Amino acid sequence: MENQEQQASAADVLTQAIASKLDYLSTLQAAVQHNDDRKVYELLDEGRYYQEVKKTRSPRAVNHLAELVDNIHPQISHYLSDNLIDYLGHIYPFFYYEEYTTGLFHIYFGNWWDRRLFGDLDVINVQFQFDETEYQKLRDSFALEAQNQRLNTAKIESISAQSEELQQLVNAQTQRDNQKAELREQLKENSSKSSMPWDSGKLKEERQAIIDQLTKLADEDERALNAHKTIKENDDRILVLSKEDTILNYEKQSIRDAFDDFEHFEAHNASLYADYINSLIGKSEVTIDD
Repeated sequence: MENQEQQASAADVLTQAIASKLDYLSTLQAAVQHNDDRKVYELLDEGRYYQEVKKTRSPRAVNHLAELVDNIHPQISHYLSDNLIDYLGHIYPFFYYEEYTTGLFHIYFGNWWDRRLFGDLDVINVQFQFDETEYQKLRDSFALEAQNQRLNTAKIESISAQSEELQQLVNAQTQRDNQKAELREQLKENSSKSSMPWDSGKLKEERQAIIDQLTKLADEDERALNAHKTIKENDDRILVLSKEDTILNYEKQSIRDAFDDFEHFEAHNASLYADYINSLIGKSEVTIDD
């Protein structure tokens, strides 16, 4: 008798657990059928929904039922993306999105030439996942404006200085040739001198000094020989860096047009989930009971 009661109790517990899962899935299905994206987001992460949207704790304990649909997140993301991207288009008019595989989206900054791949859009979590390197470039570019500099100003100045130095080496070829001729004559004179034992050390020092100068001039000749190639490479590097500065200027102006400054842009990014969910409240075709 006791075993039968225990078996009945276990069956009740299991039945209730199954019913909870079925109820969760049927509620999610109904939300999708009625285009109630707000409800879908609540069901996907109830704890976050109550904390960030309702500014309170969830009335229910965490039940992990959302894990039931982990394996269909790509399909859910694809479904939710239409309304989200439409909303983002008004708030962030400079971002463009590409669904490179089901439910996964790249973010591109701008629609101009050489626009940048700027990261990914996490539809499920309503979150931008910016490329850290590209995002830091944008942040640094804003910060450097206070010094009247662009992101690559220092790099371009350094490369330009190197090219100028190399050009000076090329221009000084005749002067170096004359110096080498004079030094070789001095070397001959040094070698032809018959020295007394007490003068040998002095002549040896003079000879080594002449050789050192010739070696230095030979090194400069070698650098000058490769200078044209290096200058061309430097010009190409400067062109790339200048283009990047131009793109960053486009991006900064786009952010100013939409948010006034970078700080407001970052603030909007931080509150994007709550802002978007709040914009959905009342938009569903049919209200689904909580």
